[in-house]
Formats: sequence, structure tokens, C-alpha cells
Amino acid sequence: MTKGIRLRFPPSPTGKIHIGNMRTALFNWLWARKNQGELVLRIEDTDRQRSSVDFEEIIRQEMEWLGLDVDEGVGVGGKYGPYRQSERLEIYQEYGQRLCEEGRAYHCYCTPAELEQMREEARTRGEMPRYDGRCRLLTAQEKERYQAEGRQPVLRFKVPEEAGEIIVNDLIRGQVIFDAAILDDFVIFKSDGMPTYNFAVVIDDALMEISDVIRGEDHLSNTPKQLLIYRALGFEPPRFAHLALIMDQNRAKLKKRSDDQAVYVGEYREKGYLPEALFNFLALLGWSPKDDQEIMSREELIAAFDLAAVNKSAAIFDLDKLNWLNGKYIREEKLERIVELSIPFLQRAGYLGEGIAAEQEQRLRRVIEVARTRVDYLAQLPAEAEPFFKELEFEDQTAVVEEFKGEQVKLVFTTLKERLNELEELNPESVKQVLQWIRKKLPVKPRAIYHPLRLALTGMNSGPELIDIIYILGLEEVEKRLDYALRLADRL
Repeated sequence: MTKGIRLRFPPSPTGKIHIGNMRTALFNWLWARKNQGELVLRIEDTDRQRSSVDFEEIIRQEMEWLGLDVDEGVGVGGKYGPYRQSERLEIYQEYGQRLCEEGRAYHCYCTPAELEQMREEARTRGEMPRYDGRCRLLTAQEKERYQAEGRQPVLRFKVPEEAGEIIVNDLIRGQVIFDAAILDDFVIFKSDGMPTYNFAVVIDDALMEISDVIRGEDHLSNTPKQLLIYRALGFEPPRFAHLALIMDQNRAKLKKRSDDQAVYVGEYREKGYLPEALFNFLALLGWSPKDDQEIMSREELIAAFDLAAVNKSAAIFDLDKLNWLNGKYIREEKLERIVELSIPFLQRAGYLGEGIAAEQEQRLRRVIEVARTRVDYLAQLPAEAEPFFKELEFEDQTAVVEEFKGEQVKLVFTTLKERLNELEELNPESVKQVLQWIRKKLPVKPRAIYHPLRLALTGMNSGPELIDIIYILGLEEVEKRLDYALRLADRL
């Protein structure tokens, strides 16, 4: 086996990539980078009916978006290819034939109906439903008869009677022991001539010299079958590490489809989550550094990551924590990048056209700089930016006018217009001084200043600081909105 650490991420291109699968890819990536190793991208597309080149491309795009670069495999190349299982059929057939010749595998002609009857009879006897090995010793004449009937055989691996205990030394779970007696002769080639997962994955991992296999715990039960195949072919097995599954906030298995929570990586990208925030969050799903640090760069995560510290128990996908984390990243990221990422969301909301005039750019920067302080992901930004792009209309004028009717409020509105008009330049500092003057000099209570002004200028009960609102709207728009509020107060 080659020296050094080699890992693989082998997704099936039968759908969009699930957040749980991406967490597995990320842990493989971290372990490879931690050990100056190599990560291979292999595509397991033996399910010919459901596999799609389009889904394969989505997997690659989402990995690239998240920053999970690979050293070898589909889209990159390498000396161990081909890297799609559909292109490796001759290789699998060669090893399947070898097992047949050595008496370690045999063709089984049992029909689905016969297999079901076999399982039902076992259940009736109170035994575990399993294949009884009846095709192990078929004569040449029996095989010819079945073939003449048109039966397409599967190829079964012959589980050795002396197999005994099968021990998996798991890097996360420690020693896991399986009794080979519970295994029946399992299928390694289906009747359509395609290899099963358990067979193909062994051949691929062995020939690609994979040293470490990090995958979900749902594959743990497959491991004893795979170890038997490794033994039969004389291959050295890799080290295994099985990750606990991801649960939702109700402690139920994170589904492949959900109406309540996004489960595909692309859904988070489309909502405006930053890739580095999702990367950070996924890295802490089932593992945490010794100091419990929560916001970590890629370099810090690589340095701290340790498979031995990965939890055996399920990780909880806490959407509130992801939102908090992503919000922190949005607020701390360079404004130029957040502006660039926000523009498509504002365009879809109808607030921006395809082209942005030069005079719009500075105002747009100010709007986004203010709005980003109040969002968890960028799809929320148009709602926060709405007061700066839409004409202000009050749906329930009677309700809001109560805020504008008092004489103190009217005095604040008219005084603010006057003081703003006296300014040589409208900027945050000058607006701040005007508001301070109003608070100190006018004979009004604070509740006649801040909330009525915010409501009159934005139509919202909460939002950005008044200083920012006034500065971004500009003198003309502020006057227009205050006049509208005063007219409402006088009319109703």
C-alpha cells in the first residue's frame, strides 16, 4: 500500500447532495488536510436508472462552493482511474470471476418469489430470514436447466463457515465485534451484471490504495461483509471511522426531504448562507475542539481536527446556531463581498435593475451595510432593505396615525425638517447632532421622538438606527415621508 493518508468521498449522483453527505465529505477533507494526505472524489453510479450526470455536476459544484477541493478523481484525474464505477465494470468482473474460480463465490438462480418463500418459512420457524445457500452446490445440469428457463443469476459471496467473529477496529467507536454466523451468502453481482455496493467499494478502495474510510454509521453493518471480501481477495483493509448520524432539532433523523428544514446544500447556498459559515458549522457537527471555540477559520479547523475526538452519539442540526453563526460571518465579512452577494436577492425583489448606475452604488453600499446587521442569511436582506427602496404606504392608517397626532410629535417632525435643511452637509455625524439637539432642546418626552420618527420614515416598529435611516434616505425623501405623516395626523 502507498505510504501516507488517502481518503475518498464516493457520492451517488442520484439526487442533490444532502447536508449529511456533505458533512461526511468535509470530515474526510479535514482529515486529509490534517495529515497532508490526499482526497479522492469517486462517483458511485452503478444505479443506472437513478444516476444522472446533472446530479454529478451538482455534487461537484456544491463541493467547490464549500471549498472542498480534491486531489484526485472525477474532474481532476489521477493514476487510479477511472473514477466512475460505471466505467469500472471490467475490473469488478475480473475479481468476481476470480472468486468464482477459487470457490469463494457462486451463481444463484433463485427467483424473487422463491427467496420470499424461503424468508417466510424461516420466520415461521422463528429463525432469522436469510438465504439458505441452496445454490452453493448446483450441478452443471441444474444450472443448464435454470438458464434454459431464462433465469438470470446473481453472484453470491460464500461466507466461510469458519469466519467466526469479525472485528472492526473503528477509529471513532473503538472495537466493534460482529458474529459472522448472522451473515448469509450475500449478493456481490446483481442479475443485470452490475456489482453491489459492498463488492464494488472494496475493489475500488483497495485498488485506489485508500488508507482511511470515513463514512456514516449506516455503513457500519456493511463493514463485516466488506472485511470478508478483503480477506478473500488478499487485500489489506483500510482503517474505518463511522460518523454518527445527524438529527434534527426534534432528535429525529435528518430526512432526505423536509418541509420544515432545508436538507440539501444547495438550499443553503440559494438562501444566502456564506460557504465559510456553513463549513464552520458542519465541522462542529459531532466534533468540537478542546477549547470549545465556535468560530474558526479553515486553517484553525484543520489544525484542531481529531477523529479520536469525534462524538459517538448523534449530532443535532441546530438551525438557530447556524443562523447565529452565519449572521456573525455576514457582519464581519468585507462589505464589498456582501454587496456583491446581496445584489441578486435585491434584483429578485424588484428593488434593483440589471444595471446599477454609478450614483446608486454608494447608496446601495450604505443600505446593505445597515441591513446586514439585522439578518441571519442574505435572503432576509430585501425585507430589511425595503424601507429604502419602496414608497412608504400605511395599510392601516388609523392605527399608525395615533403615533403622529400629538403636538409633541408634530413639533419633533417639523423641527427635524428645519434643522436638517440648515445643515451644510448631511452625514451620520451631522444627523446625530441634530437628533441630540432635538432630544435636549425640545420640550418633549423621548417617546415622542424615536418611535414616531422610525414609524414615519420606515413604516416599521423596529429596524436600523435613526441616524442611518435619515442619512440613507436623504433630505428630500425624509421631508416627503414626514410631510406624509403630518398630513395623516391632520386628516384623521
